[in-house]
Amino acid sequence: MIDFNARHIIEALRSGISSREVGYCFSSARPKIMREIDSALLKVSDERFSGGIFVSGKYGEGKTHLLNTVFNMAQERNMAVSLVSLSKETPFDKLYTVYSKIVQNTYLPGRLQPGFEHIFEGMTIKSPLVSELCEHCLKDFETNKLYYVLKSYLGTEDMDEKFMLLADMEGDFMPNATVRKIYGRIYSEKANFNANFVKSRHTWDYFAFLSSLFLKSGYNGWVILFDEAELIGRMGKKARLNCYLNMSKFIYPDKNINFKSVYSIFAFNSSFVPDVIESKLEYENSEQNPISPEADEKIKTILDLISTAPQLIPLNKDEILTILEKIQNFHGKAYDWNPDIDISALFIATEKRGYLLRTRIRAAVEILDQLYQYGKAGNITVNELGQTNYSEDLTSLDSLI
Repeated sequence: MIDFNARHIIEALRSGISSREVGYCFSSARPKIMREIDSALLKVSDERFSGGIFVSGKYGEGKTHLLNTVFNMAQERNMAVSLVSLSKETPFDKLYTVYSKIVQNTYLPGRLQPGFEHIFEGMTIKSPLVSELCEHCLKDFETNKLYYVLKSYLGTEDMDEKFMLLADMEGDFMPNATVRKIYGRIYSEKANFNANFVKSRHTWDYFAFLSSLFLKSGYNGWVILFDEAELIGRMGKKARLNCYLNMSKFIYPDKNINFKSVYSIFAFNSSFVPDVIESKLEYENSEQNPISPEADEKIKTILDLISTAPQLIPLNKDEILTILEKIQNFHGKAYDWNPDIDISALFIATEKRGYLLRTRIRAAVEILDQLYQYGKAGNITVNELGQTNYSEDLTSLDSLI
């Protein structure tokens, strides 16, 4: 019987596209760093700890697979998870843009679709949870705009207003005057902003709001995964410095702002240190273009962390064999056959295709495809009884796969 989930995984592996499902294939790889991350997630849940790490690795060595594995780990711990790739569309120097992208890619445990709208289902303005959130929004943020947005969202029966107010909480920020107008219509009282909300300065309120919303809704924390962080190296000097400063907010959040139980991981290509930090003189840039003495110190701390980030070294033979065995099992389930072949033969066959993990995985899928269709790939054969034969003639093997 064909297992369509297994087929989805094989198709993703064949194309080289990482996914959460594919992450399950690699949960046993890189045990040291996975133990460290697992310990950190436990601390996030139990101690309301917030922080994060940087990881680094060469192209194709499994950074995205690692993030997807962490995604699955966090979901199993009943944590909200966001996974975004930094790019021109997600420029990290502008947190208001990053916030909306994060919300679009935030998944709560047991939910197939991203977002948090369902949390508000059944809530009323008199709910204890709402009272706690409103008090939090009123007292603990730089502006109290979210207090009026949340109360208006729960108090209106106008679906257009409801849509706009939810969109505001998702990062499509409404003008202050519009919030005042809606709140005044609903409650017949004036909305007194302690400061006008400016998205370039106050978006962090929304990050803190989400962290509280998830905790108070019964989740054990929030994990934010940033992939392809090296793309900030393509930005201008000032934008890059702002990126490092924003990273500091996630790794070392201000204790005066209730950004609780959040763990962030930034994945960089290992070339970022020589190509950007060293070649573009980032430490000197920070000194020559100081935002403030305090900001300069935070930027240098982040540069130090990136420079000393744990490297994803190539997997050893045993780890690769474990992955190949899982791929073989998935392939059998995906196409309803019994690829009962010697994993060591598959290891040798993929070894000549390149050293990158991504390349070897795709080679393994190609070989299994050939064995499934033709019963032979190079000198690996599958006879009518499902048994395998293999002779280590690498020249012949290379010519056929």
